[in-house]
Amino acid sequence: MRCMRWILAVLLLLPALALAAPAAATPFRIGVAPHSSARVIIEMYQPLRLHLEQVLQRPVDIVTAPDFTEFARRAMAQDYDIAITTGHQARLLQTDARYLTLLTYQADFKAVALVAAKSRYREPKDLAGSTVIGLSPSSLVTLWGQHWLLRNAVANATLQYVSASDSVGQLLLKGEGSAGFMSLANFQNLPPPVREQLRVAAESLPMAGRVYVLNARHTKQHAGILTALWAFAETPQARQYFAKHQLGGYRALETRELIELDPYANEVRLVLKQAK
Repeated sequence: MRCMRWILAVLLLLPALALAAPAAATPFRIGVAPHSSARVIIEMYQPLRLHLEQVLQRPVDIVTAPDFTEFARRAMAQDYDIAITTGHQARLLQTDARYLTLLTYQADFKAVALVAAKSRYREPKDLAGSTVIGLSPSSLVTLWGQHWLLRNAVANATLQYVSASDSVGQLLLKGEGSAGFMSLANFQNLPPPVREQLRVAAESLPMAGRVYVLNARHTKQHAGILTALWAFAETPQARQYFAKHQLGGYRALETRELIELDPYANEVRLVLKQAK
């Protein structure tokens, strides 16, 4: 019955959503932060793309960026109609670029510090003077990792940035870094031969993970798009997607969850200013 109610609600909203789109509709752009390679991201979000194309009655594109800093820059420049990114960037987009929050995933989002399973690194102090691998200066997992290094007084660690979490794992196995930072979900989704050769050295507390935010130019469609997302969650394709990536499903976002990430959002703000 719940599924039928969501489907009926979307069907009723179809005319309004379609009328809101221009006659010669330009693609509706969903920007996904580069937590993995572009190929993996585009494949992951195909079910959502197809669902929203049907609801919005216009083309939908899944796009990403070379790194988290560039993703934030493009989102701040209003390049995306929906941005799906970690909570600290969602907070920045909310406060500085007027994006509207939509929802997030049920599964906890955590950052982890990884080392090779057979490495000599047992305690944080063992990483002193070594190379540590992160995703970009504005990635939430990298910022958490930098704070973790500071809290544990790890001296003279050099941070190297790469474009995707799967690259972090490969570099650690090649011995090109002592430790690396990525999300727990991305670690769990690494190919088993890679994952089994890595060890979790530290894990963060839960944080706001991948958050969906809507560009303010679609304010009038906010309720309709939110309803469409909840309806998508009831489809077999969405259930398969949630199960495959251990996301649990969608849930509403509590106001405090983004506010708590203000310190990290401010660090992204500073990175963007330095990049100008």
